[in-house]
Amino acid sequence: MLRLRMTPRRMRLCVFGTLLLSLSWTAQANDYPTEARVDYVLGCMAANGNSYLTMQKCSCSIDVIAEHLPYKTYEQVETVLGMQDQRGELGVLFRTERGMQDQIDALHQAQADANLRCF
Repeated sequence: MLRLRMTPRRMRLCVFGTLLLSLSWTAQANDYPTEARVDYVLGCMAANGNSYLTMQKCSCSIDVIAEHLPYKTYEQVETVLGMQDQRGELGVLFRTERGMQDQIDALHQAQADANLRCF
C-alpha cells in the first residue's frame, strides 16, 4: 500500500486543484447568458402557470439543461426548432434537415431530465 504524507505543500496543491476543477465546471454550467435563462423561465411559466412555485421549477429546469448542453448548442437547437414552425419553403428546409438531429435529441433528453428533477 502506498502512503503519501500530506505535507502543507501537498495540501495546498490538492485544494488548488479541487478549486480549479470546481471553477471549470461552474464556468461550463454558467455559460448561459442571463437573458437566455430569463427567456426560458418566462416561457416555461407561461406554459405551466404563473406562480412562484412554477418560477422555481422553471429556474431549476434551465439549470439542469445548462448542465447537459453548452449554450452554443442550446442556441442552435432553439433556432432550428423555432424555424421548423415557419410556413413555406423556409419551414420545410428546417423540418427536413437532419444535420441537427443529434443535438435536438440531446436537448429533448436534457428537458426530460429537467422534468424529472424539477417538476
